[in-house]
Amino acid sequence: MKRIITFGEIMLRLNPEGYLRFVQADRLEATYGGGEANVAVSLANYGMSAAFVSKVPAHEIGQCAVNELRRYGVDTSFIARGGDRLGIYFAEKGASQRPSKVIYDRAGSSIQKASPDDFDWDKIFEGADWFHFTGITPALGGNMPKICLEACKKAREHGVTVSCDLNYRKKLWSREEAGKTMAELLPYVDLCIANEEDAKDVFGIEAENTDIGSGKLNHEGYVSVAKQLSDRFGCKYVAITLRSSISANDNDWAGMLYTGGAAHFSKSYHMHIVDRVGGGDSFGGGLIYALLSDYDPDRAINFAVAASCLKHSIEHDFNLCSAQEVESLAGGDASGRVQR
Repeated sequence: MKRIITFGEIMLRLNPEGYLRFVQADRLEATYGGGEANVAVSLANYGMSAAFVSKVPAHEIGQCAVNELRRYGVDTSFIARGGDRLGIYFAEKGASQRPSKVIYDRAGSSIQKASPDDFDWDKIFEGADWFHFTGITPALGGNMPKICLEACKKAREHGVTVSCDLNYRKKLWSREEAGKTMAELLPYVDLCIANEEDAKDVFGIEAENTDIGSGKLNHEGYVSVAKQLSDRFGCKYVAITLRSSISANDNDWAGMLYTGGAAHFSKSYHMHIVDRVGGGDSFGGGLIYALLSDYDPDRAINFAVAASCLKHSIEHDFNLCSAQEVESLAGGDASGRVQR
């Protein structure tokens, strides 16, 4: 069984019920999630051995986050304990022309204040095949850029494949900070994942003749973006998600995988969205699963896009789909008919 290590922050997610706005809500739903934790849950659901590495406070709320991961079969044995608090984020789901909103309350979280001594990467990478992190983790500041770099170097020493979703978050750091730090990490990355905006925000690499706001996407422009990322950092694979946003509820969704000098585009799905948060993470989890399963590039990108399409129909952060369900959609069964 393939073994994947993911590293990042898991947070308490608080959101109003349904489509209520923050100012309307008199109660909030409590769940847990975070980029790399979401990827670990996806992979565990697909039957792979997935471990999540982080640091959470040694009290009941930290334990709740750990329990939620264990519920879905994620290995939590490398989660360090300590610090004062679990990070929180508030999510308000958008509808029609009203966009979704996320408010962070994660300053001073346990993982943000972690030290290099909290993680024994030689032990963590024993028997591992893959390591995944996102640009959100070094963006937390403190020792996190240093810890991420150490993890990438250790992964390389252990012969572990490394993937990174750029995941630029302007509420966490500036473009300049992101560009400097990620340029140090990307040379260790075998698979770089980005969306329409990440490559531009972090590295100034922009797709030509593309207007994200209007939904006009130029495929050849994204091939150029992927080639520039690959040439600059030596990534074996570059994956780009292609989202045309019609409204908060309705998006067209596709993806591209660039490898060996060739671009492979998936089929496109028209999605009516239940919950957008975690959509990119489910794409990353699907792609990691597909590449570890030795899928060819066309099959791999179609699996990843189908996995993410299904996630958009599921409440909260985690993609709770089996590999069989993803394969069914990727194979053309998109009717949504009742399964009896």
